[in-house]
Amino acid sequence: MTQDYNEIREAVSRLCKKFTGEYWQKLDRDRAYPTEFVKELTEGGYLSVLIPEEFGGSGLDISAACAIMEEIQKSGGNGGACHAQMYTMGTVLRHGTIHQKQTYLPKIATGELRLQAFGVTEPTSGTDTLSLQTTATKDGDNTYIVSGQKIWTSRAEHSDLMLLLARTTPRNEVEKRTDGLSVFLIDMRKALGNGLTIRPIRTMINHATTEVFFDNLRIPADSLVGEEGKGFRYILSGMNAERILIAAECIGDARWFIEKATGYANERTVFGRPIGQNQGIQFPIAEVYAQTESADLMVKRAAMLYESSGNCAAEANMAKYLAAEASWKAADTCMQTHGGFAFAEEYDVERKFRETRLYRIAPISTNLVLSYLAEHVLGLPRSF
Repeated sequence: MTQDYNEIREAVSRLCKKFTGEYWQKLDRDRAYPTEFVKELTEGGYLSVLIPEEFGGSGLDISAACAIMEEIQKSGGNGGACHAQMYTMGTVLRHGTIHQKQTYLPKIATGELRLQAFGVTEPTSGTDTLSLQTTATKDGDNTYIVSGQKIWTSRAEHSDLMLLLARTTPRNEVEKRTDGLSVFLIDMRKALGNGLTIRPIRTMINHATTEVFFDNLRIPADSLVGEEGKGFRYILSGMNAERILIAAECIGDARWFIEKATGYANERTVFGRPIGQNQGIQFPIAEVYAQTESADLMVKRAAMLYESSGNCAAEANMAKYLAAEASWKAADTCMQTHGGFAFAEEYDVERKFRETRLYRIAPISTNLVLSYLAEHVLGLPRSF
């Protein structure tokens, strides 16, 4: 089994206590980025746990990252402001050149640079990644020219670097649909205003997401990560890490909702007794507790397989599915337990209710997870 990292959990929990519900509520109202929170996490070394010690990080495994993200959510915070740095890191660590690692990783570890933006999804392709249309065309030996558009690229306004997936060989010139895609590590500080435009998208939750436009953006050839045309397989490994980490966040959310519902059910008195004495209140909370603990076991299994072999696609998808469903059920149960007070900003339930709903559709919807399991695990015919 994976390590529990109890010392890290306790330290993150102490840090998060400085950032109360009022802090997150104000950011939510203003749609502002939690700069102070991210700064403290960075200075504490929590966002660099996956970076090897030789490059200034802790050199820990994904289970440590899961522990950090779970505790942030369990405390009532929102790790969406910074989680991408962890799951994009694997692509750079596994496939980046030594020059890229030496140039960027130490500065990411100290917080001098942020790697928060992950440019994959496009308006016309959605989760059909192989149909993306953003191109990177070689111009001589030293330059690529990038043209196209990405959407739902969260934190692009608050990141210095972007991991970008683009097509370097036209689809009609490759044998397999998975070929011809390449990954680039783009320095957005140099690109912004020189072919790169960022447009914020206002959403129902404070997630700092954007559209990104590339208009003949010129980037150096050494921005390429790994081999040209092999980018899709590099991204897949990062997607497994993404699913595992977000599943851990969902477990944290679920535990926050369960604790909140239990506390309120014990304190709220109606008709002369606490509402938690009624089985109509007890049973839903108990049920979602059981679902959360079960989902947590799958998260741990996926993390263990990721650490041992990297071959964990089914488990990573199941972890994300089960944890997202558990957190949403916990959110609904918590709101039902609070009744009308759940709508009041004071109790902070409505904010977390909105935030955790996202993970049933992002970064991949529950329907697509079920489709993947049906086809690739159970051997059922591909659906259309």
